[in-house]
Amino acid sequence: MARDQIDMTPIGSRDELVAWFEKGEKPRENFRIGTEHEKVPFRKGENTPVPYEGSRGIRALLEGMQALLGWEPIIENGKIIGLLDVTGGGAISLEPGGQFELSGAPVQTLHGTCRELHSHMSQVREVAEPLGIGFLSVGMSPKWTLNETPVMPKRRYEIMSNYMPKVGGHGLDMMFRTATVQTNLDFETEADMVKKLRVSLALQPVATALFANSPFTDGKPNGFLSMRSQIWLDTDSDRTGMLPWAFEDGMGYERYTDYALDVPLYFVKRGDTYHDVAGASFRDLLDGKLKALPGERATLSDWSNHLTTIFPEVRVKRYLEMRGADVGRTSRICSLSAFWVGLLYDQQSLDAAYDLVRDWTAEERDTLRRDVPKLGLAASIRNRSLRELARDVLDISRAGLAARGRPNGLGDDETIYLTTLEQLVDGGRTNAEDLLARWRGPWARSVDPAFFEEAY
Repeated sequence: MARDQIDMTPIGSRDELVAWFEKGEKPRENFRIGTEHEKVPFRKGENTPVPYEGSRGIRALLEGMQALLGWEPIIENGKIIGLLDVTGGGAISLEPGGQFELSGAPVQTLHGTCRELHSHMSQVREVAEPLGIGFLSVGMSPKWTLNETPVMPKRRYEIMSNYMPKVGGHGLDMMFRTATVQTNLDFETEADMVKKLRVSLALQPVATALFANSPFTDGKPNGFLSMRSQIWLDTDSDRTGMLPWAFEDGMGYERYTDYALDVPLYFVKRGDTYHDVAGASFRDLLDGKLKALPGERATLSDWSNHLTTIFPEVRVKRYLEMRGADVGRTSRICSLSAFWVGLLYDQQSLDAAYDLVRDWTAEERDTLRRDVPKLGLAASIRNRSLRELARDVLDISRAGLAARGRPNGLGDDETIYLTTLEQLVDGGRTNAEDLLARWRGPWARSVDPAFFEEAY
């Protein structure tokens, strides 16, 4: 989850909110790639969660990372909760259960994304190993219960934790026990945003299947290949889902603004204080009629912070966020960004991907979304298996990456990062299915070996 913004510029009208999105437009030559990933920390040798406090806790890890990197600490109530690279744009933050997140800096190529990732992993290991902390490369903590999961000292998460059980059955599981990898990509115009949003929404289930990697909960199989994705189906219907209206005529910044205005607020931040207004209307805040804060008017930071509390399969801010994938091994983190860059950053590939999905119905898209967490590549749409569809989509993505023509120092272009996904489709088995096979076989029905074999 993104760090909270501070910009107290007052907002006077809905039109200013629409204009906020428009200011995200960039010329193609300025397009960048942002990659975020979360990883679940654990105590090595014990396979237990890592609390915030203590000489071997998350706080000590963050303080060690600050000393190593020299990044600016993010402090809340006297406690370090993240780090900010004020020069490069990257950040380290904490998810509610201690999941350790890198929000990567915006870079020009996938090679830059992977260099940043490998550098980060090396730095984290340098600090974490003396503390006895390891990190899992799976999409959900596989062993400990929700009650055993630590809670990070962030007020916004406290507010969310109180609200989530009122609107869904799995909101707390989402917050405290899941881990994702996300790619953030730019748009050039409103029409470009809409086309990319439609393509990425329709094909998000393909990414979910390719990256399915969360088959265990509470130490045993949970019946799904991506339990992380399944959890989102019962979290909060007001702020999640496939956005069927995004495919209707008239879609644009205004339509997304109206959607976001109707998503209930969690909090309003003033100074260092988070005011719990969960369930209240942003429209009332905009009009100065919020009951909990009478007379208080909306600011730009209220709007940008509110947008981070909306969780559709693809989220619109001043860029597009691809939100459908479980986290995985380092090579797969790179491959998620490659998958989407190849589809969305080359016009011919974007057009081809759009032609592939343009006549799918809302019901077909939603059915695919609901089938994939359990079935993975065996799901189907229009009598085609998702495995077949994924092969076609990967071909389109490969063509897009080749057309970008961005070689590394060895002369390899960005298509090298798709190889792991192409091999997965050729084999027809997700990483989750591989994990389940090991659980039934050499792991002897225990998830403990995952803390060695699936650790970074």
